[in-house]
Amino acid sequence: MQTTRRYWEIAGTGVFLAVLAVVFARPLLLVGAAGLGAWLLGQQYLFVRALSRTDADVTIDQTPSRDRVIAGNETTIALSARLARPSPLAIAVEMGLPATTAGTSSDDRTARLEPGDERTDAVVSAHWTVAGSYAFSTPTLTLTDAGGLFVERLSRGSTPTIVVEPRGPRNVHVGEGGEQLVVTYGQRRSGRRDAGLDPGELREYVPGDTANRIDWKATARLNEPHVREYEVETDRTTALLVDHRASMGDGPAGETKLDYARQVALSIVDSVREFDDPLGYYAVGNAGITDRRPPTAGQYAAVERRLRDLAPTVADATSADDETGSPAASRHAARRLSGQRTFETTLAPYFESTATYVERIEGDPLFETARTHVPRLSGTVWTVIFTDDTHRAELRETVELARRGDGRVLVFLTPTALFEPGGLADIEDAYERYRGFESFRRDLARLRRVSAFEVGPRDRLDAVLSSAGQRGRSASAH
Repeated sequence: MQTTRRYWEIAGTGVFLAVLAVVFARPLLLVGAAGLGAWLLGQQYLFVRALSRTDADVTIDQTPSRDRVIAGNETTIALSARLARPSPLAIAVEMGLPATTAGTSSDDRTARLEPGDERTDAVVSAHWTVAGSYAFSTPTLTLTDAGGLFVERLSRGSTPTIVVEPRGPRNVHVGEGGEQLVVTYGQRRSGRRDAGLDPGELREYVPGDTANRIDWKATARLNEPHVREYEVETDRTTALLVDHRASMGDGPAGETKLDYARQVALSIVDSVREFDDPLGYYAVGNAGITDRRPPTAGQYAAVERRLRDLAPTVADATSADDETGSPAASRHAARRLSGQRTFETTLAPYFESTATYVERIEGDPLFETARTHVPRLSGTVWTVIFTDDTHRAELRETVELARRGDGRVLVFLTPTALFEPGGLADIEDAYERYRGFESFRRDLARLRRVSAFEVGPRDRLDAVLSSAGQRGRSASAH
């Protein structure tokens, strides 16, 4: 509890009266000074009593309109203060916004309860500038008595958390052969639908397939009969294999291959979260696995954080050549010290702990990651691969491995033709390279229990495809 200037003015008056009473021998002035002192003590008692009761009766809630927002955008936050019974105190409640928000003043963030009020509400619009996860601080209550003599500040109320996601690429296209995929992620036997993308397998018609299984839209587009299968198990394990090798850094800043793949990967995490299915995560760099989380339910937020933090690896920086501080060098040093008991017992744990930094892999990193970890997973496993078309032979072997048994594979490919330095300066060359990519994607999609989709900027893909149309019209005119 703090006293105000008004309190000290009244207390000073009492002291002044007491001094006059002594100097001039006027007992009546001393009585007046004593009366002021008694009145101040009474007001203090009443304030403490009202403060205790108000503290027990007040409920403060601060509620953001969304728990996720894109950096650079605004969202509204509602502040609500309620009392179980009216209070004689004046109450000002200031919202506990994180320090990274902008666009609000102290007055905007404050709701007020006058003596006798039971409820007050306030709504502010906050601008979120920096990506990250932020917890609101506890709202601050400033309580003042009616006479303005005493002030007390308390921290009470809810502390929600909001996730500010980095601004990702726009015009994200996910589809097949330039056609946007618009269907949902699939229908489970429970009758509910996933959010996101349809993993239904599209394959060529084979004798024995019934006519009602033919996807006529895909058949018309591809000029060959195709069947789409929609079998989805109620319980499944999803394993994300995310390639962030150097080639995934192709493209303008903020619109690299990895940026586009990341957007799709985040939507897959949302789909898995909806059904609380086990989710695993494996990040693959130039030298091997840079991060891994074996499948389990409930780790969706952790996987999302890792996806947002993921950056393309640099080829030179990930060389396995006897780097000081690398996991390989650490383990080598640990082996050299193994015969020295003092060093072994004291330092060995530190050398071993660095092994989780990157798991070095001999051979093709993506294939070896799938070979090492996917077969260990039990139940129905959906392996979802995010990569580009740079390592085609390796990717095909990886897909063949992951689809063994009952495994299903989703492949999201970023076409290199859409991310070359210099953009689409040579549009005809870009189209020819895209045709090669599309032929490879279709070959993957023809494999049983495999679906392959292209991921990239819609505007660049439209430019490449429209150039082909213009060239065709020019040829027909001649």
